[in-house]
This record gives sequence, C-alpha cells and structure tokens, in this order.
Amino acid sequence: MNRSRPLGVVLIRSFYIFGSIVLLLSLFVYELPFEKYGIAARFALPDVPEHLARFLVGAASLVLAYGYLKLSRWGYWLMIMYSVYFLTVSCYLFVLYKDQPFLGNILWSMIVIAYSYTKRNRFKSPDVSRG
Repeated sequence: MNRSRPLGVVLIRSFYIFGSIVLLLSLFVYELPFEKYGIAARFALPDVPEHLARFLVGAASLVLAYGYLKLSRWGYWLMIMYSVYFLTVSCYLFVLYKDQPFLGNILWSMIVIAYSYTKRNRFKSPDVSRG
C-alpha cells in the first residue's frame, strides 16, 4: 500500500499550521478590531478568556496538524472529532446569528470531514509489534 501523503492532506495540514501560528501570534495583540466574533465564541466557549482560547486552539491545531501530516490513526481521528465539533458549533451559531464566518466554517469542516473520510485508508495504525 502506498503511504505517500496525498496533496489534500498536505494542504489541510498547511491551513491548520498557518491558522495556529496566526492564533499564537495574535496573543501579543490586545484586541483585534476587525474581528466581530472571537475564537472563544467560534468554539462555543464564551466563558473562557479570549487569550486562553486562542492559545488552546492554536496549540491543539499544531498537535492535530502534526498527527494528520504523519498519517497517523490518532491524527485522523483527532481531525475528524475536531471537525465534527467545529461543524456542529458553527451550524448552531449560523442558525443563531446568520452571519459569516460561521458559514465558511461549516463549509470548511464539511470539506475536511469528506476528504479525510475518502483518504481514511492512508492513515496507519501504530505498529504494535514494536516493543
């Protein structure tokens, strides 16, 4: 079986790494004037301070992107769980506010889930024979 990385996996991973770097760099900016909804709101965590939410989502995205790029089974399942959660929250917020960025988040999550599912056989299980 060919284990080379599909282009879509590389692109998805690149978007997540870029996003996490931007989130982590935004920790040094007190307030982003162009943002109507913060990261905490986009992840349905309104009681979490914005800077903490940015750090947690940024760090989680880096771990997620690493596992996904390595074509590991845990990276695949983390990406699926993350995307399903983000899709669910974005659908709820879109119904509530009828506003962009939630529609874009819905579409992106659906693309990631669908693409990951089609490439699910490319993600390998950990080698249990190694002691």
